[in-house]
Amino acid sequence: MDGSVHHDITVGTKRGSDELFSSVSSNPYIMSTTANGNDSKKFKGDIRGPSVPSRVIHIRKLPSDITEAEVISLGVPFGDVTNLLMLKAKNQAFLEMNSEEAAQNLVGYYSTMVPIIRHHPVYVQFSNHKELKTDNSPNQERAQAALRALSSSHVDTAAVAPSTVLRVVVENLIYPVTLDALCQIFSKFGTVLRIIIFTKNNQFQALLQYSDGASAQAAKLSLDGQNIYNGCCTLRISFSKLTSLNVKYNNEKSRDFTRPDLPTGDGQPTMEHTAMATAFTPGIISAAPYAGATHAFPPAFTLQPAVSSPYPGLAVPALPGALASLSLPGATRLGFPPIPAGHSVLLVSNLNPERVTPHCLFILFGVYGDVMRVKILFNKKENALVQMSDSTQAQLAMSHLNGQRLHGKPVRITLSKHTSVQLPREGHEDQGLTKDYSNSPLHRFKKPGSKNYSNIFPPSATLHLSNIPPSVVEDDLKMLFASSGAVVKAFKFFQKDHKMALIQVGSVEEAIESLIEFHNHDLGENHHLRVSFSKSSI
Repeated sequence: MDGSVHHDITVGTKRGSDELFSSVSSNPYIMSTTANGNDSKKFKGDIRGPSVPSRVIHIRKLPSDITEAEVISLGVPFGDVTNLLMLKAKNQAFLEMNSEEAAQNLVGYYSTMVPIIRHHPVYVQFSNHKELKTDNSPNQERAQAALRALSSSHVDTAAVAPSTVLRVVVENLIYPVTLDALCQIFSKFGTVLRIIIFTKNNQFQALLQYSDGASAQAAKLSLDGQNIYNGCCTLRISFSKLTSLNVKYNNEKSRDFTRPDLPTGDGQPTMEHTAMATAFTPGIISAAPYAGATHAFPPAFTLQPAVSSPYPGLAVPALPGALASLSLPGATRLGFPPIPAGHSVLLVSNLNPERVTPHCLFILFGVYGDVMRVKILFNKKENALVQMSDSTQAQLAMSHLNGQRLHGKPVRITLSKHTSVQLPREGHEDQGLTKDYSNSPLHRFKKPGSKNYSNIFPPSATLHLSNIPPSVVEDDLKMLFASSGAVVKAFKFFQKDHKMALIQVGSVEEAIESLIEFHNHDLGENHHLRVSFSKSSI
């Protein structure tokens, strides 16, 4: 899990054509033009280098029916888009921003919020090229026309929505709602640029700015009247009279995703209940129109928040299980109240009593925190108690694992009424159903500042492997994972060295069982395999 797991997303090969680029590479290009026009040229020679900042952004794995406007809309929130090259036959595009700073903000943002275009995750990284050169092919003329239309016509968002800014009131606030929770909910409808939360007239409220009016309209239509948690925290959404939000600090009360450089404002008075009457002074919220907000692109892409962020204060934690599935009617959506401090015991139910063991729960829950004790209930073996080291880790484990399938059954996780797991009394044998792991060497989070803290991801079919000895090759690892019944779909060593790799199996359930089986597996040469969930696919 250590090392460069956060580079998962950028592993890949970039290609370019010297006719269209002024290349920073001196390698010769080999090209053959096909009858399909410019975007079908075959080229070689652009060897993937380090992720050096550049104004040119390389976008991969685009859906084949992507439009120029949709690609441009990825860049608009961060600054002016000065050039575009579409390589539709290769499902790729290159976007040139007006400044390197704008490009850095764009790549930083999309490394934490993977854009989803037409249900496909799209991968964004810096290009090896410092600028784009374009020609007069029909494809390029289309791209240039899209750019000209963007810069010349300031589309009136009123045609789509009165504003790109939504005012959100949360009624019946039984459980606290965080800024991060709102970001994840609203990001499903488009790019959230800025958000401010506050309490006014004893009501929890938020102002939330999208990059375009169509996204604001879609979010309002879909979410107005929905419950965040089961039977409470009802969203009431209206269009704000403001055209833009002016955010000064990135913290738990306000966030500007286009400005990762903003201070956290530590020591500044936060916008608490009593302060809100005076909080709306000039500077916290301004009506200055935002340049990018007037371009009404269709809500073609939404964002998938990841758990960690390269910027302090910009982490977007994943929401509790069912919250992520906003297609459910509000009345059936389940959520979790925050776990009070001092409570760290989880009740895990609907387990498969034939197969579950304390060790299996220790390894799985250990991905999200350090497990102190596990107890499988003697008279009801489909239930277990799992004691984490603190309430934050218990919340993380519950958020990520509730509803996941383990040995064929979706597990249910709630907060236990117990504050600790009792060990069996002296002389009372409980058939090994209770285990104390408080001194286990397998705890991932013992060291303060461990890289494991920034690499916590939801269960996925792709696993990150590390601590692989030099003698172990790809086939060894594929055979190892296949030996437990998993279907190995893809495998890739990291480019830097072969100590780390990604392996993709047939399903999330297979990945969960593989992690339980092979984390700490002895690979020889005093190397024990480390396994964790990856944030990207191969």
